[in-house]
Amino acid sequence: MENREFEATAGGGAVRLVITGAREVKKLEIDKDAVDPEDVETLQDLLIAAMNEALRMVEEANGEAMGNMAGGLDLGGLRF
Repeated sequence: MENREFEATAGGGAVRLVITGAREVKKLEIDKDAVDPEDVETLQDLLIAAMNEALRMVEEANGEAMGNMAGGLDLGGLRF
């Protein structure tokens, strides 16, 4: 899971971020049209959105993996 890669975009693809399951940033691409020196806040928002989406994807995948691993365990009536 730690080596699996997750890709998220923001701003219609203006920002593209790839992270691993270990939450290590592997790649960050910013479309040149997203860079406006007069509007740095928008670029910051796009970066944050892409990062949050990528982290959400990792958490979702981790949850699914844990559910699959625990699915066959008999935990005295506890089900995952």
